[in-house]
Amino acid sequence: MKLAPRDAPRFFSKPDPGLSGVLIYGADAMRVALKRQELIANLVGPNGDEEMRLARIPASELRKDPAQLSDAIKAQGFFPGPRVAFVEEATDTLAKTITAALDDWAAGDATVVVTAASLTPRSALRKFFEAHKNAYAVAIYDDPPSQAEIEAELRTAGLAIVSPEAMTDLKGLAGALDPGDFRQTIEKLSLYKLNDPTPLSPADVLACAPSSTEAEMDDVLHATAEARPEALGPLLGRLEAQGVQPVGLCINATRHFRTLHLAASDPEGPAKGIARARPPVHFKSRDRMIRQAQSWGVHKLEKALELLIDTDLQLRSASRAPQTALMERALIRLAHMVRR
Repeated sequence: MKLAPRDAPRFFSKPDPGLSGVLIYGADAMRVALKRQELIANLVGPNGDEEMRLARIPASELRKDPAQLSDAIKAQGFFPGPRVAFVEEATDTLAKTITAALDDWAAGDATVVVTAASLTPRSALRKFFEAHKNAYAVAIYDDPPSQAEIEAELRTAGLAIVSPEAMTDLKGLAGALDPGDFRQTIEKLSLYKLNDPTPLSPADVLACAPSSTEAEMDDVLHATAEARPEALGPLLGRLEAQGVQPVGLCINATRHFRTLHLAASDPEGPAKGIARARPPVHFKSRDRMIRQAQSWGVHKLEKALELLIDTDLQLRSASRAPQTALMERALIRLAHMVRR
């Protein structure tokens, strides 16, 4: 059976132990691995591995010994409880081996969990699981976690009370981080809030969130938009040392000021405009950018965008002007513009 994405979180949190098999596939190996870990943990329980109720079979080993999977499905251990036979990184070359083992599956046998990379609709492995009456095929997409998935992660970590503002920040963080880093942040939050009965707050999220790899770039853009030209020299020096090119800086500055213009132009106010921005504004920058949009106003932001577009054209032209100096001059002019 094919499991719809909206039903996947519920299934992974409370899987049916009577299923014969589950195929989990997707382009992002980390997302697939995290879902597989969750599924197996909820099938065999926290002690399943210690009690030898989990058999791990790498695809490379299964190719050498196809009988391994059938043996693992039928094997009876010393400890009672559900069992799982896990086949890792399978491909269509193993389709016949896996389908033969599942065709021989009977009630009481181990549930077969198979992970794979992206599979096309023509994939023999995917077709088999989608057509099977007692097995699921689950596609894992690269979309950020939904609110329901984030809430499930928080409950697992013991963070049941979360303020609406902190949830908004967590959703923004989930969209900015890869799944492994986001899960580590949730674990860090659970330790940070240990024995603290107060609701999770935006300050808690900010304290535990990892530093952005683009922090230096953000510092330059914020210093420009907040009229702090004296801070630009050292910041630009660090960016140059990191190998950031003036054209890349100009593109990021233009994106930043376009977002400010969108916010300042919103009929419901800058806060609504920032919330509607796509791609979403990082939660750490949201309040600052709302204040920046209010300070600049629509007219000055239009002038700022004109200056940045002209600078971009000069940077991409055949002009021999020093590009770093050209970009620095443009940012200093912008920083002084808002004061007028």
